[in-house]
Amino acid sequence: MDRPLNRLTEWMRTHPFVVDVAFAGTVFFFTVLVTAETYWASTVPAFLVGVLLTAPLAWRRRAPVPAAAVVVAAGLLELVFLPTFLAANVSALLMVYALAAYAPRWASQAGLGVGLFAALLAAVRYLAPFDDLANVLATAAAIGVSVVAAWALGNLRRARLQQLAALEERAQLLELERDQEMRLAASTERARIARELHDVVAHSLSVVIAQADGGRYAGKADPEAATGALEAIAATGRQALTDMRSLLGVLREGGAEEYAPQPDVAAIPALVDDVRASGLDVDLIIEGEPRPLPAGPQLAAYRIVQESLTNVLKHAGPASRAWVRLQWRPDALELSVLDDGRGASAAMVDSDGQGQGVLGMRERAQLHGGRLEAGPRHGGGFGVHAALPYGSRR
Repeated sequence: MDRPLNRLTEWMRTHPFVVDVAFAGTVFFFTVLVTAETYWASTVPAFLVGVLLTAPLAWRRRAPVPAAAVVVAAGLLELVFLPTFLAANVSALLMVYALAAYAPRWASQAGLGVGLFAALLAAVRYLAPFDDLANVLATAAAIGVSVVAAWALGNLRRARLQQLAALEERAQLLELERDQEMRLAASTERARIARELHDVVAHSLSVVIAQADGGRYAGKADPEAATGALEAIAATGRQALTDMRSLLGVLREGGAEEYAPQPDVAAIPALVDDVRASGLDVDLIIEGEPRPLPAGPQLAAYRIVQESLTNVLKHAGPASRAWVRLQWRPDALELSVLDDGRGASAAMVDSDGQGQGVLGMRERAQLHGGRLEAGPRHGGGFGVHAALPYGSRR
């Protein structure tokens, strides 16, 4: 029983005009057709006025103000031309309800005023010639109470409709907010993956290019050096492939693979050794006692050093030297990567508005409550300075 009833309720909600037409027809049948013989003295005029009173009920929700105007006009015709009060006047109460529920506020108040005035006119028109003043006033008051009751019920309906509209709007806003949060999360994840890909690919390719150039120049005079360069290229390529697989593995669904942990501050010495093996003279300086640092800032520190050394390999020029300094300060880990190259990295920064590599490093630092500065050094070269607090402020 519940399902047919629910389907009927849903159908009525989605077809309001059909429901209103059926309702108007029902009122017309019981108040005009059934009671037609009561008005034997003026059947045709009473029938026509009854039609004008009941037909507008079909538009009581779609066009309440014009429908009410037709009902008012029919009521005036009834007062002027008909000697008997029609049962179809119940449409006036229904129209007062409709104005209060569906029409603008001014129309609702106007409907209440017109209804009360019409109650007084009807009592005077149809009772005053035959009854005393007390009964006339009592009848007018009774009709007036009915008008006020219909208007009050219409206001309750209006409040209910407004509440439902507010709930629907809130649901739509919540759905929109959820979609925006999902898009933001997806955008953030894409940016994170893009940074990781940039760091892995750019660093590995820079090392490979440096080793290939060194092996090409040394190959004629020292075959063993060329062989060492090829071995370094192969090792770097394998490591890059492993990092790529580990990174792209997070995009698979339902995978049961286990991946190696993300690099941290402890892996920076090995990173420096790899870059040093590619031919760049790099010094690593560590100051202070290491302190506990969350995994996120540790990965950020590693990637900042990696990206900075990659830029040195690409832009500092031949016979350059670099320094990596880790300072464990009381409140933050400070990183510095300096080089004495020709400053081509500064030109790279100026050419594209901070460069994607520098931008990615700055985003990493800010993500964990830190800061990063990068720019040319006085006298040549380039410098990157970053600070990552021990306690994340996310």
